[in-house]
Amino acid sequence: MMEFFVSQAKDLGEDDKDVYFFLLPAKLLKTVNNISQKSAKIVLKLNKIGQGSDFEEIEIPIKQEDFDKATRVFSELKIADSMRSFQKRHNYLYKGVELALKWSEDWGYHLELEVVVNDLSEKENAENIIFSVAKELCVELMTDEELRNFTAAAEARCKNKQKHGNN
Repeated sequence: MMEFFVSQAKDLGEDDKDVYFFLLPAKLLKTVNNISQKSAKIVLKLNKIGQGSDFEEIEIPIKQEDFDKATRVFSELKIADSMRSFQKRHNYLYKGVELALKWSEDWGYHLELEVVVNDLSEKENAENIIFSVAKELCVELMTDEELRNFTAAAEARCKNKQKHGNN
């Protein structure tokens, strides 16, 4: 697949990130240190993975040197369990779809397909584009149920590590 991306897609470059996820019941709060882009941000996703394909986000850019302090603020509030994830990423653009080749300890190697829309009326068209590219690439997309089960298992492993002091 790498040969295909190199020859057919626009290379958007490395996008490595150090992320802390704060696991709220119906939302996802995270602090993101984008190592490759030398930037950082706080992000609130208004739903969790496995609750539909659209993820409205509120982003607040912060200075990269403030990433640790922002993470500590949310950790000290103890509003939710947290999970740290280093993500090795490389992004490409193909037929209007951003393809992120990613690796993390919890997810292993995987591909994320994304089309950003500014209005939910554009969602169906964006999904059709994603489905078309996934089919062309012979990529099987996870269902909401598979995503919920997978993330629940990853969160449980994280909680177990924290409980036993292995984090």
